[in-house]
Amino acid sequence: WGSTLHCLAAPSLIPKPAKLRHKPHPEPPDSVVAVSLGGSQQLTCRLACADPRNPMVQWRGLDTSLGTVRSDARSSVLSVHNASLSEAGTRVCVGSCGTDTLLRTVKLLVFAFPDQLTVSPVTLVARRDQEVACTAHNVTPANPEALSLSLLLGDQELEGVQALDWDVEEEPQQGEDQLLRVTQRWLLPPLETPTPLTLHCRATMNLPGLRLSHRRAIPALWTGSLVLGLLFLGFLAHRLRKRCRPAQ
Repeated sequence: WGSTLHCLAAPSLIPKPAKLRHKPHPEPPDSVVAVSLGGSQQLTCRLACADPRNPMVQWRGLDTSLGTVRSDARSSVLSVHNASLSEAGTRVCVGSCGTDTLLRTVKLLVFAFPDQLTVSPVTLVARRDQEVACTAHNVTPANPEALSLSLLLGDQELEGVQALDWDVEEEPQQGEDQLLRVTQRWLLPPLETPTPLTLHCRATMNLPGLRLSHRRAIPALWTGSLVLGLLFLGFLAHRLRKRCRPAQ
C-alpha cells in the first residue's frame, strides 16, 4: 500500500518505519514557521493513503500549547490564534496508513518586532567625534542572527563607523510575555561637509521566510553652514529691497 503525508507548514520528514513506497512532498519546504506575537497561523497536514484500514492523521505538540486542532481521516488543521511566546515550539503531525507511520515536524517561532526605534543623541553635531546609540524596544528573538542594527546614509550602510557594545535588557513586563530591549552603539567619525542624504538607524529582523525592517532618522546640525546660510539669505533680501525700492 502507498501512503503520502503532506504538511502545508514547512515540515521536516522523519519516516518510521523507513520502508515506505512513497515519500511525502512538503509544501512549502521550510522547517520553521514564524508568527508574530498576537498573530494567527494555520498549519495543515494531509494524508494520502491507499490503504482503507483506519487511516489517521493528527497534530501533536511537544511540551507546548498545541492550539485548536480539527482532524478527520485524511487531514488535520492546527490553528493558533493570538499567539503568545509560550506557544512557540515543535509540532508533530502523526499519520498512519496501514502498518506505516509517518512523522512530520514543524517548529513554530513566535516573534515580536514593533516599530519602536529610539536613537541617541536625537540630533548629531557636525565636525565632531560622537557616540551614537540605536535601540529596538519590545522585540524577540534578540540574538544577532535574527536581529541586526545598522547605520544608513541614504540607502547605503555608513562606512568608517566603529561598532561598540551590543546590549540586551529585559523590558518592564506587561502581561505574560517577556520582551527585550536591544541597543547597539557606534563611534561615528566627524561629519565634515553637509550632505543631502539623511542618516538613519535601521533595525532588521531576519527569520525563516521573513525579513522585516524599521528606520529612524538621525538629523545632523550643521552649525557653521546654518549661520552662513542665514547671513547669505539676509544679504540677498537686502539687495532685493534696494532693487525694488521705487525711485524718488
